[in-house]
Amino acid sequence: MKVIWAPWRMKFIKEWRKKKPNCIFCEKCEQKNDQKNLLLYRGKKSFILLNLYPYNNGHLMVAPYRHKPDFNDLTKEELTNLLETARLGVNLLKKTLNPEGFNLGINLGKIAGAGIKDHLHIHIVPRWAADTNFMPICGETKVIPESLTATYKKLKKTLSREMKKR
Repeated sequence: MKVIWAPWRMKFIKEWRKKKPNCIFCEKCEQKNDQKNLLLYRGKKSFILLNLYPYNNGHLMVAPYRHKPDFNDLTKEELTNLLETARLGVNLLKKTLNPEGFNLGINLGKIAGAGIKDHLHIHIVPRWAADTNFMPICGETKVIPESLTATYKKLKKTLSREMKKR
């Protein structure tokens, strides 16, 4: 049997065990180091960041600034802006990474799979025909072919061009 080395997983496991009382979404949007935090876009009521533990290259998360667990806790303006920001994320991925499809998901509550259950967020996962293979099934390992830093820089460059057009 071959062993596939995925050292980033241990950091995730250790952080998960700590069960930090702080919300990563609140922490990252309050800090000023967007590149370090992989925060791509700050909108009026919501923001976009790269997932530190992605399912695929370009896996984005879109969250409102306010720490709320459910749609019903958002104002109409916040909800509208959240979906507009998700649309921006999809378009940014289309122009930068050219995926063939997307999975958009919202996990409401711990039982539904929300790792961060108290701060509503939308996952945007770009998909390509060749991104599914034997690795997750046989090796229980997902192959991410590009570093988060490289993906961040590509997306940020496209975002800057798009914002200048507005």
